[in-house]
Amino acid sequence: MDKITEQQKLEGRKLRPVSPFIYRLLGNVVVNGVLVKKYNAHFTYVDDVSRYRGQSYVVVSNHASRMDYVFTAPAFLPDTFNFVVGYNEFFRSHLAMILRMMQTVPKKNFVHQPYAIRQMMKIIREGGRIILLPEGMSSISGANQPCALGSGHLLKSLGVPVLYTKIAGGYLTAPKYNLEDRIGRVDVEAGVLFTPEQLEGMTPREIQRQLDEKLYHDDYEWNKTARVRFDAAGRMADNMHQLLFWCPRCGGELTMTSGGDAIRCRNCGNGGHLNEYYDLIPDEGSTLPDTPRVWFDMQRGHVRSMVRQEGFTLSERVQLGVLPQHGYLKEQKTSEITGDGTLTLDAGGLHFEGRKNGEPYSFFIPIKKLPTYGMCTDVSRFYTFVDGEFTEFYPERDSTELWMMATEEMHRAQGGLWQDFPWKEQAEARG
Repeated sequence: MDKITEQQKLEGRKLRPVSPFIYRLLGNVVVNGVLVKKYNAHFTYVDDVSRYRGQSYVVVSNHASRMDYVFTAPAFLPDTFNFVVGYNEFFRSHLAMILRMMQTVPKKNFVHQPYAIRQMMKIIREGGRIILLPEGMSSISGANQPCALGSGHLLKSLGVPVLYTKIAGGYLTAPKYNLEDRIGRVDVEAGVLFTPEQLEGMTPREIQRQLDEKLYHDDYEWNKTARVRFDAAGRMADNMHQLLFWCPRCGGELTMTSGGDAIRCRNCGNGGHLNEYYDLIPDEGSTLPDTPRVWFDMQRGHVRSMVRQEGFTLSERVQLGVLPQHGYLKEQKTSEITGDGTLTLDAGGLHFEGRKNGEPYSFFIPIKKLPTYGMCTDVSRFYTFVDGEFTEFYPERDSTELWMMATEEMHRAQGGLWQDFPWKEQAEARG
C-alpha cells in the first residue's frame, strides 16, 4: 500500500473551531504582545463590533501584505478565529505545525475547492469564527486586486454577520517586491460590512461588488496624506524592477533595473528614486509617474494593448516546481524543482511543453479558466493549479509580473469572468 501523502492528510482533516487556549497562547502572546507593537499598529472602530462578541461571524480584510492576519485578528479580541490560508503554505516547514495547531483552513487560490468551503461551513455551524482575505493573494501594486470569484456566494452561504478590517500601511511595511520589512505605522479600521439580513436580501454579485468597493485601498495615495516614514535602510527600491518592468519613457519591456533607492531603464536611462515616504522622485530629465501604483496601471495599459494584437504570444523557458509528496519544504522554499520546459501564453490559454520527474510532460489550461496566478512570496516566481496540483514557475527572466498582467488581460479580452472591479475605469484611463 502506498504511503499516504501530505496532500491527502491535509484534505482529509475535519477542522473544528480553534482551541481558545492554543489561540491565546500563540495568537495573543506572539501576535498582540510582540508583532502589533513591532509594526506600530493602531486600531480605530467605525462601528461597535463588540455587540457580536462570542457569536459566529466572518471577518474579511483587504490583503495588503503577508502580515494581514497580524493586523486583523487583534482588532476583535478576545474572540478567537480560524484563518483561511493559501494551501501551499501548509507545506513550508516553518509554518506547517502552527497552521495545523491553529485549525487553519487550507484554500487553493483561484480555483473551486469544495473541501475548503465545507470546512468553513463546519466551523461556523459549530460556533466558530473565520478570518478570510477574499482577494486570495497579497497586494502586488500597493492597492487591491478584485476579490476572488465566488466570494459573494460564499459569504451569502455562510449567512452570518460579516465584519471587516481595512489595513493602511500594510503594503508599505511589507511590499510584494521585497521580503525585508520596513517599519513605519499601520492603521487598521474595523467595522461591520453585512448583517445576515442584508446578505439574505442581496445577490452574490451585489455582495461581491460591495466587498470590492469597501475593501479598496491604495497605500501610496494614503501616504501622500499620512506622511509615515518607513525605514528600509537605504533599500527602498531593491527588486522593484521585478514589479515595474516597463519604461514609461521609451516603452522598453523588462528594461528596468533597481537597487538601493534607485530604479532606472537600461535602454534610455530614465529613472529616479524612492524616498522613505515612498515618494517617487524622477532624476533630472527623467519622466516617471506620480506613484508606483500609477506606474503599475500605465504598465497594465501597455500590456492590455499588447495582448489584443492579432497573433500575440508570450513564451519563456521556466523551471517547474511542485509540493512535496512527503515531508515539508525547508529553507523558506515554496516548491521542489522537478522539471523544466517552455511556457507559452496565447489567445487560447496557457501551454507547457517539457519534462517533469525525468519524463515528458505537457499541459494546457484554457484562458477563460485562468484569471490570474498566485505568488508565494515576492515577484520572482508565480504559480497556478494544474489538474488540482500546485505548479510553480521559475522564469529565466525577471518577467513574473509580465506573465501575470498578460494572462489577466488575455482572460478579460477573451470574455473571462474575472472582470468586475470598481476601479477598472480608473485603471484603464491611466493606461
